[in-house]
Amino acid sequence: MAIERLSCAPDGGINEDLVAVIENEGCTDLLVLDGATSVADADYVDRRQGDVAWFVQAFAAALGAVITPERSQAETVRLAVQHVGREWAERSAGQQVPLYAHPLAALTWIRIRRNASALAVSLYCLGDCKAFAVDAEGVVRDLDPYLNPFESVVQDAVAALAREGVRDPRERRARLLPLLRTRREAQLSAAAPAVLCLSPQGPFQAREHALQLPPASAVLALTDGFNRLADTYGLYTQDDLVRRCRADGLAGLMAQLRAWETAGTKAALAVKNADDASAIMWTSDDVDAGHLSIRAAPASASTAEEQA
Repeated sequence: MAIERLSCAPDGGINEDLVAVIENEGCTDLLVLDGATSVADADYVDRRQGDVAWFVQAFAAALGAVITPERSQAETVRLAVQHVGREWAERSAGQQVPLYAHPLAALTWIRIRRNASALAVSLYCLGDCKAFAVDAEGVVRDLDPYLNPFESVVQDAVAALAREGVRDPRERRARLLPLLRTRREAQLSAAAPAVLCLSPQGPFQAREHALQLPPASAVLALTDGFNRLADTYGLYTQDDLVRRCRADGLAGLMAQLRAWETAGTKAALAVKNADDASAIMWTSDDVDAGHLSIRAAPASASTAEEQA
């Protein structure tokens, strides 16, 4: 197999995304985490890199410690969240932490098993990361069709501020903060949370899919920061972006994304002028995976990897 992955913050700062690859006994797991930007005034468990980056890194490490090919994705996530939730409680003990300050993240976890005739793929998805497959002929398949219902609410609010002449990202965020905090509290207190969080009030409302793909397929997962190339800036259609990732690799597209954002084009279309961006692409071949390992892209760095 060949794997390429990139993850970086827009300004070389703290990266609240994470991508990882876990391999074990003919099973490859692709993990993409997109930590939700904090809406709190302070950090409570990690003042060096922030609670959000701590959360995604702690979750990935906890999941890597309990993952097995036999254990379901839902049960593995439950066990990992339990461990991280206990660690958060210990680290934040004695502090008055507002509910909206508790970190959360989007998660897309793609499990791939190879056999002679097809790829058996299962997905476990919380939040708004994207997942696609593209075959050798360039036919694109959306593996997790999902539209974040809150995104249109934010876009309408951002557009209203733009009509008022608000261009400064700090002022824009300050004006949106009450809306964002109310939304964050609703997500964290939901009876069946649809995002990854520390103390779920019930089972996660994950989107789970199981499907078969042609053996020559490539599988792509990306965060909404990377997908701005298609759904925010309109530089590509969604299918064309997926095809470009397979044909040309991820690095050139990441460079194009950052150049576009540096130029300030359409910057006022989102809460942040630029976002952490991550993508991971797995391409099939006939080589079996090796022993269990987990390799997470480090904070504020980009990586590209090929394995055989």
